[in-house]
Amino acid sequence: MAPKHHPAPLSGGDRKALAKELGRPRAMTTILEAQAAEARAKGEALIRTADKLLAESWNERMWADGGPIDPSPTVDQAINGGYPWLEIECSRCKTKRDVDLAALRYPPTTAVHDLASRLRCSKCAKANRRPAATLLQLAQRPRQAAPET
Repeated sequence: MAPKHHPAPLSGGDRKALAKELGRPRAMTTILEAQAAEARAKGEALIRTADKLLAESWNERMWADGGPIDPSPTVDQAINGGYPWLEIECSRCKTKRDVDLAALRYPPTTAVHDLASRLRCSKCAKANRRPAATLLQLAQRPRQAAPET
């Protein structure tokens, strides 16, 4: 939308009145923008808290029931909630590994429980076997730091 054009009045009193009238909405715009930014920050904090609680709830259900529980948080919800790591275990050799969810090539809207059939053990792949991984839980950090090279 094009900005409104207010022609400047010829008399000095009318120019002052117009400047005063135009100043009010400009001041109100600044106030409303600040309120919108504050509300957005509060909303993002609430969404982050909700995502964290969703990840913790899923971890508790995984611990209690075992197996990939449906529904699960999506990859972007887990990352936003502070749980960017997924602990998995090979169903064949029982090797445990941490997977960085941010590094996965799947869309961020992929549910975590859907990753169970897609993740494979790299150790067993060398022996020409491709067993599916068992999901253990979401984690805030990897169990052990990666070896530095």
